[in-house]
Amino acid sequence: MGKRALIVDDSKSARLSLARILEKHAIEVDTAESAELALEYLRTHRPDAIFMDHMMSGMDGLQAVQAIKSNPRTATIPIMMYTSQEGELYVGQARALGAIGVLPKQIKPADVTKVLYQLNLAVDRRSSDQSSLRAVVETLAASADAGYTHTGTHPLYAPDPPLPAAALREQLIDLRRTVLAGFDAQGDRLLADVRAVLHEPHPPAEGPPPPAPRTVLPWLLAAAALGAAAILALLAWQQATRASSLESEVAQLRAAALVSPAAAEPPAAPADAPAAASAPAEAAPAARVTFKPIIQSVPYGVEPFSGGRLDAMRQLFDRLITQGFQGNVDIRTYSGRFCLVGNATDGFSLAPDDLPYSKCDLVSGTHDDAAASGMRIPVVMADLMSTVRAGSHDLIHVQVSGGDGSPVAYPVVSDMLTAGDWNRAAGANNRIEIRFR
Repeated sequence: MGKRALIVDDSKSARLSLARILEKHAIEVDTAESAELALEYLRTHRPDAIFMDHMMSGMDGLQAVQAIKSNPRTATIPIMMYTSQEGELYVGQARALGAIGVLPKQIKPADVTKVLYQLNLAVDRRSSDQSSLRAVVETLAASADAGYTHTGTHPLYAPDPPLPAAALREQLIDLRRTVLAGFDAQGDRLLADVRAVLHEPHPPAEGPPPPAPRTVLPWLLAAAALGAAAILALLAWQQATRASSLESEVAQLRAAALVSPAAAEPPAAPADAPAAASAPAEAAPAARVTFKPIIQSVPYGVEPFSGGRLDAMRQLFDRLITQGFQGNVDIRTYSGRFCLVGNATDGFSLAPDDLPYSKCDLVSGTHDDAAASGMRIPVVMADLMSTVRAGSHDLIHVQVSGGDGSPVAYPVVSDMLTAGDWNRAAGANNRIEIRFR
């Protein structure tokens, strides 16, 4: 059965040119003018080899090779790129996708012969020539042996009739044709090999090795980077130490930071005052130290002496005892009058900010003199007052009372007044004031 090849090229003249060359080698040829038609052809046919052009409209040759090799049914068909592209990069790319090699469009007989050997479309002529020569020699030897007979111990030679002249002439012509064909094939292969060697890139001439790059600069850069890292680590350690000490101080001063004493310092004496006017420090009367009041806001519905406010007071009194404070600490609680909505059964809650003040169901926290004078002190606060008095050896006296009035004025009641405006003033009045004497 003869060999069959598929030529894929969008150029009609290129298809005809390659087809004529292949037909001279007794190869049947099918053609396709695009890669898409080639893939359609391969669904029902299986050629022995494919000659694939590269530059085509639509799918190009390399994409078609990749599609053919990815299909298990057609992956074993050998493919030869048939294109004008040259260069080692293109050849490597084509082989990486599965092509056997690249055949230039400027075809030469030696190139075609070599490609046909690679694609197994032609039998190696050297082996066939040797087989033909061996067959002729065996025929001649058989013909020569046919003219001898052996009889007894002494051979008696009785020659047979000579071969016809026409048969002998035909055998000599076949022998000559076989020898000449072998020489032609061998010469074509040698020329192809020499041409391939001449086109291979030559290795660069060996010369003295390039001087080694100087490595001083990289070492300097590395040393600078290590120094910068060490400095940053030292700064980070100092910052962490400082932050730790500040956290310990803040923990002691969280009682609204224990307002710093605003000590009344005596004015500095003028420069020209006589030296005798300055009295010794021991003789001067002790200056009276005053402190700014501490104000802590209390959310609506929360006990004043609880949670973080009670902890802050403990820290405040510990600091006063440590600093040797002597005197009275007056603590006054004020209650804000909040705008509430609800009822006595379900309870009351703060009114929405956009609710008109006139829609409030209840305004809480109204003080009277009896409530202010008869304020109940929680047990935890009473224990703290007793602890402060004992810790200061009765030098610090703490008094708790209910404040009269409202430290912050409430807005004027009008049709435009909202519950939000009113409750903001009530929140400012709902607080604790700590004063020192």
